[in-house]
Amino acid sequence: MDWTKLTWRKSIHSGTDDNCVEVAVASDGGRAVRDSKVRGVSAIQVSSDGWNAFINGLKHEALR
Repeated sequence: MDWTKLTWRKSIHSGTDDNCVEVAVASDGGRAVRDSKVRGVSAIQVSSDGWNAFINGLKHEALR
């Protein structure tokens, strides 16, 4: 996957510094996640099912 062609975003709750992660939607519907401080390094790719399980876990406080 060419990480440079993705549109990356970070949470509005991250503030103005770069101490956060950025997320992009991959072509297969999954997500790519990277550290905002080291953008040149490759990202972690998560499947669509894996991402949905992660988000559902957060919504239901299973991961807190």
